[in-house]
Amino acid sequence: MKRFSLDNILWLACFFLLLSPVAPCYGEAQKTELQKLIDATKSGGVLKVSAGTYQGPIIISRPITLDGGGEAIVDGGGKGTVITIKSDNVTVKNFTLRHSGQLHNNVDACIQLKGDNGKILNNRMVDCLFGIDIAESDNNLIADNYISSYDLDLGIRGDAMRLWYSKNNTVRKNIVRNSRDIVIWYSGDNIIEQNDVSGGRYSIHFMYANGNIVRKNIFDGNAVGVFLMYTEHTLVEDNLIRNAAGATGLCLGMKDTSNVQIIGNRLIYCSSGIYLDQSPFQPDTINLFKDNEVAFNGTGVLFHMSLVGNQFIGNRFVGNFIPVSVDSRGHAQGSVWKGNYWDTYQGFDRNNDGIGDTPFNLYFHADKLWMDAPNLKFFFGSPVLEALDFLEKLAPFSEPELVMSDPSPQFALPDKTSKKYMEKIKKTNITSNRKNRLDNG
Repeated sequence: MKRFSLDNILWLACFFLLLSPVAPCYGEAQKTELQKLIDATKSGGVLKVSAGTYQGPIIISRPITLDGGGEAIVDGGGKGTVITIKSDNVTVKNFTLRHSGQLHNNVDACIQLKGDNGKILNNRMVDCLFGIDIAESDNNLIADNYISSYDLDLGIRGDAMRLWYSKNNTVRKNIVRNSRDIVIWYSGDNIIEQNDVSGGRYSIHFMYANGNIVRKNIFDGNAVGVFLMYTEHTLVEDNLIRNAAGATGLCLGMKDTSNVQIIGNRLIYCSSGIYLDQSPFQPDTINLFKDNEVAFNGTGVLFHMSLVGNQFIGNRFVGNFIPVSVDSRGHAQGSVWKGNYWDTYQGFDRNNDGIGDTPFNLYFHADKLWMDAPNLKFFFGSPVLEALDFLEKLAPFSEPELVMSDPSPQFALPDKTSKKYMEKIKKTNITSNRKNRLDNG
């Protein structure tokens, strides 16, 4: 009987591996096969990809639907973008996409979208520098995706999503973990809703982006929640933004921003709940802050300077170390304050109409010390500053400065929050901690 040499056995193994229908689709031949299948699919057709691992990069240049069935993987091999879409009316769904290149100047991503009326649905994108890059593309739907960047230092990770000169897109119900930012630049009339973003730098950063809607998102544990720059006519509504800690941690920040509505949000456990720099920027415009919960922050509202044109109506300020503060020894009397709840209000409601009988006035007493010397913030709550503040209120040795006045403060928390407020806050954090444990395996 003829003996097979080791070389013969290896050749036979390779031969049967190539013939096997369950052989992993990886390598140059499989890459060419998937690209050929895509190229052979007629416009408007559907290509269902069988389970397996396929090598990228892949380019889609005609309107098709590419369906990975939940078990197909496209691996970029660490070079370039995994899938590049260069056509309108393309759908990519139910894939795992991974291992893009790591060149920032090329915007190496899981998906680069350069077409209109597309859909990116239910994909898992991991170990890509950028997640989804959308450039000059309109009317797309980005929904139900999971996005995570490479395990790099925060500043050199890629962005989970970038919209550049793109309008009328909807970004909905995506989960983002440990990427850098979501950026909306020069892009208007987009809807960003019901997303869950944590472990990044900016949850969302707008710049020169008008007419967008941000609603019902959860932004947890990012350095900054929502930041609006040079932006107008944007609605930020019903979002939960929390745990933006650190010296520069902000729930919501605005710079040179006008005609914005901030309504019904919960801004909690941040260094600053709301930060305003030269906003509103355009003359005779208004930024409206209504029905928000600003709670348990270092500073509730921080003004970079004295400003006019901001309206604070019916908000609830609870547990903030400083309710309102102004840099540069300024004041916040140029803003409208009406019907807000202040947990430090010390007045009465003798006619039981729910409105305090006297205005809520906030003064600077010993607090002026840390404005002149910011390092003194370290001593907030210490016996020394508490004693100085008490003595100034008892027998002022310097003229107290009025920061702001609310002429009609709510006397008690509204019914919808008064009885269940603390339970709601505690439940929120228990849910957050449980979710973080699940995300971390």
